[in-house]
Amino acid sequence: MADVVWADWPAPPRVRAGQTLRTGGCSGAPYDGLNLAAHVGDDPDAVVRNRQILRSTLQLPAEPEWLCQVHGTGVAELPGGRPAPQADAAWTSRPGVVCAVLTADCLPVLFAAADGSVVAAAHAGWRGLAAGVLETTLAALPLPARRVHAWLGAAISQAHFEVGPEVRRAFVEDDAIAADCFVRGRGDRWFADLYGLACLRLRRMGVQSISGGGACTYRDAQRYYSHRRDGRCGRMASLIWIAGD
Repeated sequence: MADVVWADWPAPPRVRAGQTLRTGGCSGAPYDGLNLAAHVGDDPDAVVRNRQILRSTLQLPAEPEWLCQVHGTGVAELPGGRPAPQADAAWTSRPGVVCAVLTADCLPVLFAAADGSVVAAAHAGWRGLAAGVLETTLAALPLPARRVHAWLGAAISQAHFEVGPEVRRAFVEDDAIAADCFVRGRGDRWFADLYGLACLRLRRMGVQSISGGGACTYRDAQRYYSHRRDGRCGRMASLIWIAGD
């Protein structure tokens, strides 16, 4: 069985969106549970079974369009071809096409047009976030950002996301207001607020409807994978699609 946190946001009912938890599934240690990533060293057969469990439990209209994520800003329009697109975001206007991103501390951001005509998913670790993956995703959509809802899935919280000065510099040099999203740690270290940084960029682009955020993948080991906490681990999937008529 696949356990999911469904998006609580004002998107229309025909838009289905949520993030899987690590619970359920058949992967063994250290991927215990519903690992959906094929690139982390898990038994390939277990990953295939987990993806089958996901599709069956959620009654997905199709296999998710898995991406080859590279912590960049590439955006793929789906349905794509094979092999999997090298991109960290994807969008579609076709009902029944499932956009998906995999995370285990990085921030997943799901998007939906207010009228349900377009959906998208983005993988925003600090590198992709600083480079502009949310901006490139919004720019790819065939509608203005003010008509888009955004939902933030679970990511590592500020209290556990210690980074070096180069990370803070990458954001503050782009926007001085981003300094408010960092708390000083020991020496030259800082604690970064991925949720705050994402919201800052979304609002700057014109997104007015932002939901979700607040969960911590690092703190909640029962529900979430965390690469920062565990090193070798599985990945959760954040999924969004337009249901057929």
